[in-house]
Amino acid sequence: GIKWMSSLEVKLEDAKDKKPTAEKLERLRREKINRFRNQHKINVQGTDLPDPIATFDQLQKEYKIHPKIMENIQAAGFRVPTPIQMQAIPIILHGRELLASAPTGSGKTLAFCIPLLAHLKQPRNKGFRALIISPTRELASQTHRELVKLAEGTGFRIHMIHKAAEAAKKFGPKSSKKF
Repeated sequence: GIKWMSSLEVKLEDAKDKKPTAEKLERLRREKINRFRNQHKINVQGTDLPDPIATFDQLQKEYKIHPKIMENIQAAGFRVPTPIQMQAIPIILHGRELLASAPTGSGKTLAFCIPLLAHLKQPRNKGFRALIISPTRELASQTHRELVKLAEGTGFRIHMIHKAAEAAKKFGPKSSKKF
């Protein structure tokens, strides 16, 4: 059948439809995030994934990253996160596991170093608190350099160990038993 309405009733009904619902707002937010991921060629799999970041400033606002680390990121010349950093940093900061693939020079090292330092929060005199195992000395040196730059002024001690004998000299003969 035909539904007859006055123009006032039509306006009232249209106003009801235009009122955003929580579901509609969430759908629009998801669409915006998906457009952002597509624009930056970020492919993700999983459920309940944290939203990517668009700027390093969001790390301070949303994740309370130490101000000195943020200062070191800026001093190192990093202005805008790369696509791998945009998505990987929030995932790791949320305590999620991550398997990521990106080309050489895309910023993978920084993508896991920032959350590592954020997780450790502050230096403690408790021995080794984090261990990064690298397949080559070249990659270990690169990771060491990046961590030293990021941790400057925070009190963290960053070391690179590539020979057990050198480690025993550097940290003492009991270090292998203690750690």
